[in-house]
Amino acid sequence: MENNYNQQDSSTQSQLQNTLKNRHITMIALGGIIGAGLFVGSGAVINSSGPAAVISYALSGALIFLVMRMIGEMAVAQPRAGSISEYARSGLGNWAGFSVGWLYWYMWVIVAAIEAVAGAGILVNYFPNIPPWFLCLVLLVILTLTNLYSVKSFAETEFWFASIKIFAIVFFIVLGTVYLLGFWPGSESPGLSNFYTSGGFFPHGIVAALIGSVTCLFSMGGAEIATIAAAESDEPAKLAAKATKQVMNRILFFYVISVLVIVAIVPWNFEFAGVAIKSPFAVALEQLGIPFAPFLMEIVVLTAVLSSLNACLYITSRSLFTLTRKGDAPKFLIKLNKRGVPVRAILAGTVFGYVGVILNYFFPETVFLFLINSAGAVMLFYYLIVAFAQIRLRRKLERDAPEKLQLKMWLFPYLSYFTIFWMMAVIAVMAWIPSTRSQVILSLISFGAILVAYLVKSRYSKKVQDQVTEPKGEHIDVPINK
Repeated sequence: MENNYNQQDSSTQSQLQNTLKNRHITMIALGGIIGAGLFVGSGAVINSSGPAAVISYALSGALIFLVMRMIGEMAVAQPRAGSISEYARSGLGNWAGFSVGWLYWYMWVIVAAIEAVAGAGILVNYFPNIPPWFLCLVLLVILTLTNLYSVKSFAETEFWFASIKIFAIVFFIVLGTVYLLGFWPGSESPGLSNFYTSGGFFPHGIVAALIGSVTCLFSMGGAEIATIAAAESDEPAKLAAKATKQVMNRILFFYVISVLVIVAIVPWNFEFAGVAIKSPFAVALEQLGIPFAPFLMEIVVLTAVLSSLNACLYITSRSLFTLTRKGDAPKFLIKLNKRGVPVRAILAGTVFGYVGVILNYFFPETVFLFLINSAGAVMLFYYLIVAFAQIRLRRKLERDAPEKLQLKMWLFPYLSYFTIFWMMAVIAVMAWIPSTRSQVILSLISFGAILVAYLVKSRYSKKVQDQVTEPKGEHIDVPINK
């Protein structure tokens, strides 16, 4: 059975384009988790946690890094184009592959809608006479066409989007460091005083910092997209390993250090939430006296939004393609065009995006919050299943093919179980916090609906199989009766 499975994967992968290069995977890995959640959402975390927001981001980054190490181990041992659902299927069975595949698809089509709505919210400031729903539609159509053309067009677009984001953060950290060291002309550096004034490092207590880590965890989601993209490269195992190893460095540099610089420059009790669309990065740059700082950061935020939307359309199409290949989605979605692109799967991934356009037309004030609550804790649910699958697959590989374990999870199995416990604790905290409780409930309902769908699908498949085999038995009996 395993041989047939591998052969099927191999034949399918040969249909997809293996045209991604090292620079594509590198930039996808570097920019995959840098989105509007960092550029804008970090303000809410800083206000709620104080200077300890640095701890919040460090804790979230550590958890994401452990999950990525588990996924990276499986991706290097069994590089497969499509989705992390394949690892869940290999480790725990078809129910896990079905569940993770659909949870993953559901999560990212919701995120695609969120990013399209967020992008329209920025553009409407410059095109006030154009309704937000139309701007949302335009963004969705442009990036859909980019993904439809070829996987290389997606990679090139993502390469340049990620380059802009990375350059902006590096530029910010360098300027902020110069300012804090007292070398910025015409300004007096606050040094590190903002870390211990106005209530100290933990102005709202240590618990607030721990709760803040739950908030910023979801801004780091999507790190695994690089391992999925690596499967469509000319060196899948090598580039998947490289992408995995880069995660910790980029989380430390892009998230933790940038937030540290912000908190050092701007007092934590600055009301970021009351500043329309202006990110904490823009507030810090204004402190340095840099002209047009808000405008420059809005361009960066828009780029981050478009980058995330572009990646969402790519990853949802590959997830649905994998589900179709395994018989868990309608077969007509598996059709590829002459460039090896799953066109129908890409178009299906835009469904929630267009739902977002419609909701933006009727409920422009509330659609963004509704979409965020719909995504909820889905990411943690599919990460949990994948983590359990990693434990099973690791033991199987150690027994049957130890040479494939070129990238290993540390301190196995103890650190794997610790990661699982950590994710369960995050879900429990979300259920305890009133503001996130509804997200857990909605995510549990989604997960339950998918499990019910799997049971229905399994029973239907069994019934069809019985109907197919039954006539064969009758055909055998006929000549005997004669």
